[in-house]
This record gives sequence, C-alpha cells and structure tokens, in this order.
Amino acid sequence: MSKAAERASPPAFPRGVAQPAMRALASIGVTRLDQVTRFTEAELLALHGMGPKALKAIKAALHAQGKALARKK
Repeated sequence: MSKAAERASPPAFPRGVAQPAMRALASIGVTRLDQVTRFTEAELLALHGMGPKALKAIKAALHAQGKALARKK
C-alpha cells in the first residue's frame, strides 16, 4: 500500500475489539472508528457481541484522537 493510501484509509479499530464486537458494530452500519461517536455507551453495550473489554478499547482509541462517544440522549 502506498503512503498516500495509508493516510487516506479510515482509522482501524484498536486491538481488544474482538470479532463478535466487530460484527455487532457492522450490524448497525459502523465500519470506521469515527462512526462510533454517534452512539452512547449504553447503546453500544446493548448490542449482542459488544462487551466491556471492546468498549474500553474503543473509548481509549477515541480519546487518543480527541473524540468521545455520544452523551446520553
């Protein structure tokens, strides 16, 4: 992959997000880390396959980018 393609590719999900959690996210149309910011912690935990370990990894990755999950609606 070229350097330009690497910069243009969407941020990957961090380690600690297992396949069941990835499938849960895909089921709601989330394919990139930045798309997770539309959802609250409670909404994500309600997904079948999403657990506290995956959520912790997602929140840490978002925090590293200066982003966060949505607040309670």
